[in-house]
Amino acid sequence: MTRRGLFLFVLLSLLWGIPYLLIKLAVAEVSVPFLVFARTAVGALALLPFVLVQRSFGWLKTHWRAVAAFCLVEMILPWGLITHGEVSIDSSTAGLLIAMTPAVTVALSKLMGSDERLGIRRWTGLFLGFAGVFVLALPTLGGGFLAVVEILMAAACYASGSIIASRWLNDVPATSLTAVCLAGAALIYAVPAALAWPAAVPSTTVVGAILGLGVFCTAIAFATYFLLVREIGPERAVVITYVAPAVSVAAGVLVLSEPLDIGIVAAFALILCGSYLGTWRAPPEPSVSATSASWPAAASRRQK
Repeated sequence: MTRRGLFLFVLLSLLWGIPYLLIKLAVAEVSVPFLVFARTAVGALALLPFVLVQRSFGWLKTHWRAVAAFCLVEMILPWGLITHGEVSIDSSTAGLLIAMTPAVTVALSKLMGSDERLGIRRWTGLFLGFAGVFVLALPTLGGGFLAVVEILMAAACYASGSIIASRWLNDVPATSLTAVCLAGAALIYAVPAALAWPAAVPSTTVVGAILGLGVFCTAIAFATYFLLVREIGPERAVVITYVAPAVSVAAGVLVLSEPLDIGIVAAFALILCGSYLGTWRAPPEPSVSATSASWPAAASRRQK
């Protein structure tokens, strides 16, 4: 990997590993609808200059159904579920549960009739991943179990979004798609956010967390991913899926003093190993198209 590729990889690991920490900080003072609205609105505004330069929206007329479905399952539903879930559970737990997204994507594809043969290695990976979820969720049975279910539902939403993107949005400009979906999500959450508007101006910490979510963990993170895919290819870039959860756990432990016990460590190992084995496939032959893939296709096994 080149120095540029390594820099982008490390940067994206941080950008997709810290959202759970920032969400946990923000939900202490603001409502779930307000936080999701603010994140999506800030992200859309941050990408607006790049969209205006491209001036390409012809794709929206022919792909609007897929775009609407993608927006629903990639942003509107999961960001609400994750944010509400983090009211009750630790940010590190949320980050680990979202790490199941690659394995859930494989499982959903199989349920939807995919004829791809999984094999013993990938079936073992799926089993290990869901065993890790069980280990992680077991302590919450006395309280917080609903939050765990919400985060897993968000992972399923991400998985559905990946399938939609890879099947129907391959030829859509990545930046424009992201901006349109962020703007759409902001519009959906505008009324609920207005009804749950903060009674007082949030603290500097919360304002910083919201800006960080919108600008860095959304707009800049997507732009960084585009560059990373071009630099090292989508198959190598997907390794980010297995690094970002470690960042989310470290951030929760170091900043919020969240617990790091044997259960967390065991769940981390099971989920990450399970996701790796469950999505394993023989390396493809290098090609020009693979290194210039658009975000929707290349991101089919990522998380955020």
